[in-house]
Amino acid sequence: MQEYYFFLRLTHEQCLAYYEGGIESIQVVEDGGKRIRFPAEHIRRFVSAIGVSGRFRLQLDENNRFIALEKVN
Repeated sequence: MQEYYFFLRLTHEQCLAYYEGGIESIQVVEDGGKRIRFPAEHIRRFVSAIGVSGRFRLQLDENNRFIALEKVN
């Protein structure tokens, strides 16, 4: 299993673009400098009235398939 940590900040307007179908994936730079892209649907449960903001951990299996995305402190 692979784990990546990153900070993500999306405005309400950016999240709205996802809901309107304009955004299919999210690209982030994890703490080690690697660019990672994952389906935007995985941020849905973290969206609030102001958007999304926080530090996250992305877990992938050995074939780079999604396992989990969670907000961490």
